[in-house]
Amino acid sequence: MPQALRFPLDADIDGLRHALWKHRIGHHYSRDQSGQVLWLIEDAQLDQARELINKWHQGVSMTLDEPHEPVARAGSVMGALRSAPMTTLVIVMCLAVFAWQGIDNIQALTALAIAPIAIEGQQLYASTLGYALSQAEIWRLFSPAFLHFSLMHLVFNLLWLWYFGRQVEALQGRWRLLALLVSAMLVSNLAQYATGTVLFGGMSGVVYALVGFVWLYSRLVPDSGFQFPAMLMVFMVGWLVLCMTPAADWLGFGNVANEAHLGGLLLGLAAGLLGSRFHPRQVVPGDKHKDIDG
Repeated sequence: MPQALRFPLDADIDGLRHALWKHRIGHHYSRDQSGQVLWLIEDAQLDQARELINKWHQGVSMTLDEPHEPVARAGSVMGALRSAPMTTLVIVMCLAVFAWQGIDNIQALTALAIAPIAIEGQQLYASTLGYALSQAEIWRLFSPAFLHFSLMHLVFNLLWLWYFGRQVEALQGRWRLLALLVSAMLVSNLAQYATGTVLFGGMSGVVYALVGFVWLYSRLVPDSGFQFPAMLMVFMVGWLVLCMTPAADWLGFGNVANEAHLGGLLLGLAAGLLGSRFHPRQVVPGDKHKDIDG
């Protein structure tokens, strides 16, 4: 579990943060009314972080003793990508599949739809998920999430995936994020397939799972470090309800995978409730510097 290192609101920790990144100690920064918080991504780096904090208090140089390759700063694009490798990987996979669809859309749909399909002329012929599983095509349980049917569809989903996925990865770790992503793909895809739909896709169900997780977790654990604007949940739920009405067609959005959205949201809420019960403890970095704890 990631550890939380607290500092007073008036402490200038920019130099410390730079040293942490230079020593390849990944962390996420947040602040609230009680102080500033650095959330370590890897528990194994806690001792090394404490050593740097001690040097920072003593005013000792925190530069590296030996030359290393340049490390991207936390505020740079490369720094952001390196701090969220799992989120970045999923986004790259979505982009790769979208490019594949642009080259050969029929082949991509045939390979990644939840059940084997064949398209002849204007006619769609579909098999079943049961048949696919009997042929060991396990990937079909997850692959529809990587399909997107327009550039707007793709961009909308990836922006939210980056916003929420990066937070979960930084604060909860890449493995918890991976578990949430895989579970959300499975649940949202099966929820949509249960309605009798075969040709569907998109990361929207996963996005709603992240929304539910981050929203509920941030409410149950106010010092979790998650950033969730108060009105965002109103917008997301409003959009979910809107898409379940004829208004979606009037606005030109066509068929929307509503069941996938709802399934993802419910999964995210359940995961947020469960995850909040195992919230990582906060650590004061060094007994002799108790002022850090505020």
